[in-house]
Amino acid sequence: MSLFSRKKNKAVVVGLDGVPHTLLGRLMEQGVLPRMKDIFARGNLRRMEVTVPEISAVSWPSFMTGADAGRHGIFGFTDLLPGSYDLTFPNYGSLKAPTIWETLEQKGKRSVVLNQPGTYPARRLAGALVSGFVAIELFKAVFPAKYIAKLRRMNYEIDIDTNTARRNHPQALRELFQTLETRKQAAAMLWDEEEWDFFEVVVTGTDRLHHYLWHALVDPAHELHEKCIDYYRQVDAFVGEMADRYIKLTKDDSLSGLFLLSDHGFCALEKEVALNRFLMEKGLVAFTADPPRDLSQISEASKVFVLDPNRIYVHTSDRFPKGKVAPADAPRVIEEVKAALNELEYDGKKLVRRYFHREEAYHGPLVAQAPDLVAVSIDGFDFKGAIDRTEVFGHFGLSGMHNQDDAFLWTTKNVDDVPHITQVAGLVLEHLN
Repeated sequence: MSLFSRKKNKAVVVGLDGVPHTLLGRLMEQGVLPRMKDIFARGNLRRMEVTVPEISAVSWPSFMTGADAGRHGIFGFTDLLPGSYDLTFPNYGSLKAPTIWETLEQKGKRSVVLNQPGTYPARRLAGALVSGFVAIELFKAVFPAKYIAKLRRMNYEIDIDTNTARRNHPQALRELFQTLETRKQAAAMLWDEEEWDFFEVVVTGTDRLHHYLWHALVDPAHELHEKCIDYYRQVDAFVGEMADRYIKLTKDDSLSGLFLLSDHGFCALEKEVALNRFLMEKGLVAFTADPPRDLSQISEASKVFVLDPNRIYVHTSDRFPKGKVAPADAPRVIEEVKAALNELEYDGKKLVRRYFHREEAYHGPLVAQAPDLVAVSIDGFDFKGAIDRTEVFGHFGLSGMHNQDDAFLWTTKNVDDVPHITQVAGLVLEHLN
């Protein structure tokens, strides 16, 4: 028996992208998740809040680093280049705070990280890394390179074809089952071939299922409902396999080093809501073309603008080339925006659930890059920047949407009744230390 196999102080994280706490409860009651029900009975299952915006591009880096975007520097799937209206697409190289595995490496520990969103292109670490969404080319998504050929022989795919999934739901399900199977195979390979102290694997397919097939998942009468339920049964079996491996390796029946979490919740989507268009109608956003091509066509008359999905920036003179709002007037403009959004309704329903001011949502040296305000919607109404939309309300082929306060965390550790995703890294590091 090797020294590695005798080490007991290990941590295993299984991420289930976009799985809501409330859905887990329903599926356990229905008998769909027997393995997770057994695991959850051994510790603390909590409804968890996540960062804003409530998207993978921000929440997963906050898990990875234990910090919000004010410290790790990624505020959305796109960010503004400072002093301009040009958008950039942040990636792993944009991350400004150390990850769990980088902190562990400084302590002489090794990690395996499989399918973690926000880690493309892959870079060296003590162990192995296979990048997750958004990863474009497999050969740039794998470290060390020796695993590329092995993954290709498995027909390993990082993600499903989301363009096809939007219009062909049976094909989406076929791809979801296939990617989950190869994810299992890759996890088994890396578990056995690497020496590690920290092992993490993320299932992205749950998020994809919810975006495209939430209606089928929650409607027993839908023709694809049983397929959706079968997918969750397979996810449950995979979680059970990971727990069994952990127990076999560590002899720790209490599962003290196992952590399960999601990066945001999910719910049914009724309408997408184009915030720039709504604020244009209220006289707070202005462009030189209608509809505008991109943010470069913003007008000097614009007091604010919105970046996807719900990040509101005051168009101040010290921050933006065409900005005319004096920095001292920014608080007043924010209140104008809130007053306008408080009037945003659909069928008599007020659509804003809460606001996060910059100082409330972000902390750290990069706060100056943050949006001034983030508006969080009620369930069913998905806020978007959507600069080129000509109507406030629309539907564009998705079935489910993210929400901010219905993610989940399971751990045997003592945690708050409603923990925050930035707390999880500390729990993992404390266990390993």
